[in-house]
Amino acid sequence: MNWITGDSLATATARRAPSNAVVDESALARLYRTTRGVTESLCEPLAAEDYVVQSMPDASPTKWHLAHTTWLFETFVLARHRRGYRPYCPEFATLFNSYYETVGPQWPRPSRGLLSRPTVREVYRYRAYVDEQMAGLLHTANGKDLANLAATTLLGINHEQQHQELIITDIKHAFAANPLYPVYREPAPDVEGATASLTWVEFPEGTVWIGGEGDGFFFDNELPRHQVFVRPFRIANRLVTNEEYARFIADGGYERHELWLSDGWATRQAQGWNAPLYWEKRGAQWCAMTLAGLRAVNPNEPVCHVSYYEADAYARWAGFRLPTEHEWETAAAGQALGGHFLDAQRFHPAALPATDDHGPLYQLYGDVWQWTASAYAAYPGYRPAPGALGEYNGKFMSNRFVLRGASCATARSHARLTYRNFFAPEARWQFSGIRLAGDLA
Repeated sequence: MNWITGDSLATATARRAPSNAVVDESALARLYRTTRGVTESLCEPLAAEDYVVQSMPDASPTKWHLAHTTWLFETFVLARHRRGYRPYCPEFATLFNSYYETVGPQWPRPSRGLLSRPTVREVYRYRAYVDEQMAGLLHTANGKDLANLAATTLLGINHEQQHQELIITDIKHAFAANPLYPVYREPAPDVEGATASLTWVEFPEGTVWIGGEGDGFFFDNELPRHQVFVRPFRIANRLVTNEEYARFIADGGYERHELWLSDGWATRQAQGWNAPLYWEKRGAQWCAMTLAGLRAVNPNEPVCHVSYYEADAYARWAGFRLPTEHEWETAAAGQALGGHFLDAQRFHPAALPATDDHGPLYQLYGDVWQWTASAYAAYPGYRPAPGALGEYNGKFMSNRFVLRGASCATARSHARLTYRNFFAPEARWQFSGIRLAGDLA
């Protein structure tokens, strides 16, 4: 059995390789190089000063993302599989460890912006050193050794894709704090055409399978595959638009406590929310900060940068609710990966799908992550992996909600039906939006 081939490598599993696995070393090395190259290409528009800004505790400087993703390969692949490996700088083990208690101490997350050293140039040297060591390891490993390290390498590749998205969202948050409204990339052309009318797709009750299946890559929180009972429901054919959300604002949505969960209302009051993150009023016109600078809000684009609390309040105002993650996965099963991803380099959600192969539902993937009503919790039978890598997902299964789909900052190869993103309900700096659902009699 070929566990990894050149055609299937992008979806190869992160679980331990079968004992009879045959790994295509050249395909694995090529995917590694490509992923690392994409990360660095995202930094090309930045000046040195942009790399070091930390605009809030939940965000990280771009320089830290570059170093942390490198640290993961060094710590979990090279140090364990390359004989005689010498770390680039032993102090980096603390500076760029995010939250792996099993590995050792970490530099405090809110203080990452204080790390003026190592310099940006030194971090790029660190990446080059680790990339050279990884190339040598992948070239010389074979048989069982290659199969064993491939699983962790693939996890590192997918981990780096997650940080590609964080680089984009964190840069946007930092640029939005600057009164000069800096431009990261010039705007992509708007997608022409009217917004599709809001209609509903209905699904009957039944027992459905949920979670990862087959030889594709899955994070451990997508497993094990299991059955759940889903009641009859309907789900909106498209995402909520800026125009629709502006009506919620105009109708006093941010002043009507009866629409909000208690924690959400307290957060809204404490934070002074009156619109999605990055929106501001210029006369009678809503404008929003984008990675192309400040621009008028396009009424036909999906609303984004809303918290779970705002999404839930909007759904109540509209007379509906948010879908559960099981409903979302049921509805999305068999649908193509339509929508706009990181690959398109728009870095902003578009008004219409990128393709016409969306089936009955628009923009299930790409453009914006979609909040669900589901708390982030373990699937039945879930067990975190032993050791440090068991800290990757399981330790965060508290006080967070699941988002499904993908966003305009997500690599297309990183998106899939069973992917479970998760954030705290007050988080707004990610490209997060709204799809409505409702019950059927």
